[in-house]
Order: sequence, then structure tokens, then C-alpha cells
Amino acid sequence: MADPAPTSPAADRAARVALTWLAEPGNQSVWSLVEKYGAPETLARFLRGEAPTAAQRAAVQAKAEDLAPRRLMELTVERAERLGARIVVPSDEEWPRRVESLATLELDGTGRIIENVRPPLCFWVRGPWPLGETLERSVAVVGARAATPYGLHVTHEISYGLAEHGWTVVSGGAFGIDAAAHRAAMAAGGRTVAVLAGGVDRPYPAGNTAMFERIAETGLLISEWPPGAEPMRHRFLVRNRVIAAATVGTVVVEAAARSGAAQTMSRVLALNRTAMVVPGPVTSAVSVGCHEMLRERPETILVTGPAHVLEAVGQAGEYLVDPPRGPARRRDSLDEESALVLEAVPARGTATPEELAAKAGLELRTVLRRLSLLEVAGFIERRATGVALLSRSDFPA
Repeated sequence: MADPAPTSPAADRAARVALTWLAEPGNQSVWSLVEKYGAPETLARFLRGEAPTAAQRAAVQAKAEDLAPRRLMELTVERAERLGARIVVPSDEEWPRRVESLATLELDGTGRIIENVRPPLCFWVRGPWPLGETLERSVAVVGARAATPYGLHVTHEISYGLAEHGWTVVSGGAFGIDAAAHRAAMAAGGRTVAVLAGGVDRPYPAGNTAMFERIAETGLLISEWPPGAEPMRHRFLVRNRVIAAATVGTVVVEAAARSGAAQTMSRVLALNRTAMVVPGPVTSAVSVGCHEMLRERPETILVTGPAHVLEAVGQAGEYLVDPPRGPARRRDSLDEESALVLEAVPARGTATPEELAAKAGLELRTVLRRLSLLEVAGFIERRATGVALLSRSDFPA
């Protein structure tokens, strides 16, 4: 593929803005033309009626008649500036390089070419932090809108823990798991990024407006669609590929059998990102999708809290999780023979060394040595009638 002709940064930025208005983000043919010819030349071809498909040519003609693309670009840039938003393109230092891996995303589970999966042409960004730096150490936490108290609790624990360790929490801003993830990250004093399916001035749902305003102040709101763009249904699925690609890994907390979270996870797996799933009650309809992921996709990792997630996404040895254990007991440190002798001592009353040897299946000489050690350690005491337990506090009832 030939390198595109060199263009000025301003011309490239303007053309990318116009192309995003003329065609949906991620469009495979548009992205390929930009890679081959550059954004300004691709825009010129579209305006000459040379779009790759008839549907695209019709869309360009209809939109261009309504508003000239270059005028549209000027208006959207002005609108973004009024919002305090900025346009980020691949030539900018803060461009999130990890999203370029979407260039390799080719096939879905049936082997068909997926449309609208290519890398973004640009992002509109609201918030104080550099986009690339913020996403460098980031984990997506997504899941059901109709979340249960269990799901919300687990989401809070995971997201709060990630933020405490300096990881950015990424989600889609929806009700349920998404909102819980954003709020927990902010409660921990960390950064969170909401990836939107409409303009950064029209975050959806409106019921989370106060949360979105907080995110814009302390984290980032980002979108591939220009300000004013409506959050249409199909755009949420297009948006999900960015959540999958921009992060180190994704955690799914509660997902029905058919859900946007499950679709996001398919992108995560296709991109070889770390795929993590929280199990739920087997009776819960909103955990059916999670359980299917764990059953059908061996690449997925079962996680139950922030420690598991950090171990999965961190560098080798950065976060080590100790295996779960019951309460520590003093007798856990005993050698095998001492433990056998101690088990042979009756809970009430006394026993002679000979009786203990018979019960433990050990030689009398061995029992006598172990009794001396157990006495020094404070487990037993010797009485006139034999050996007795000194205390039962270390033993189960």
C-alpha cells in the first residue's frame, strides 16, 4: 500500500472531522482509503462522487446538499471549543496507540467480514487529562444495565480497587454496571473514561447527566461522533470496539445471554486482550452470559475481586494473589507426627502415653518425644492420671 501524500496537520484534522460526519466511524472502506490516500484526498474523492459503495455515495450526496462538509467541520469545531472539548487525531501526541490494533480485527465467529470495526479517524474529548496517557493503564468494566445488588457490589469493589492502584476505569456510561464502575473510580479519587455513542455534548442516558459532568471534570468523556450527534442504537455496538481495543483488559460483571457486554467481550478476545468474567448465581438471568463465556471460551479468566483483576492485567509478578486459606491456627505449624499425637489426646480427661501411641499408630518412644515438644509449645499438660489438653481454643468445636 502506497504511503498517502503528505498534508498539513490542519488539513488532515479537518478532513477527518468531515469524513466522520459523512460515514459512520470504523467503516472499513473509508479507513482503508484514508490509509492509502490520506484523509484530505479521501474526502475529495467522496465529494466528487467516488465513494466505494452506492449507499455511501447516496449518503454523501444527501448530507453534502444539506450542509457542505467543510462548513460542517467549521461548525463542529466551533461547537467543540464552546464545550471545552478538543479533537484528537493520530498525529497528536495524546492519540491512544492501542486502538490501532483494530486494523487487525477481521472476522466474527461465522467468518464474515465485520463492518465498522476499523480504527477511529478521530476522537472528540472532554476532560483535563491526555487521552493516550490516561488509557495506557486502563481496564474496562462493563455489564448489565439491569444490574442486581450483587453485581453493583462486585463492580464497586473491583473499580474502586483498580483506581486505588492507579488504573483508569473505562466504561460506557450506561445505567447499572457501567455507572457503578465510573462512580466507584471517582470515589477512590481515580480516573475514569466514558466512551460515548453520541456527541460529547449529548452523553446518554440523560439520567446520568450529573455523573457525566463529574467525569468531564475529573476524567474524560470521549466519542468518535461530532458534537450534536445522536446516540443511535447501532452506534453503541460500534462504540464497544473502542472500549475493547483501548484498554489492557475488560471485566464483564453480569451479562444476559444476548448483551452488549457479550459483544464487547468478543472483540476483547479477537484482539487478544485480557478477558475477565465475574461469575454470578446460577439462578440469575443476568449472569447467564457470564457463565457461557466461562464455559465456551477457555481464554476467559474468572475473577471475583480487584486482586484477581490486578494480577491478570499487571506485569509479571507485579500483583501476586495469595491462595485463599481459612483462619490460621497454631497447630498448622506442627509436623505430621506431633499433629497425630495431638489429635489422639482426648477432648476431655486424660490419656497415658501408651494409649496415645496405640491411638496414633506411633512408637511409644516417638510419642514421648512429641509430648515434650507439645508441652513446651503450650498444647498439653501432664497430670497424675496422664496427658490432657491445655486449651481447646485452637480446635474446632
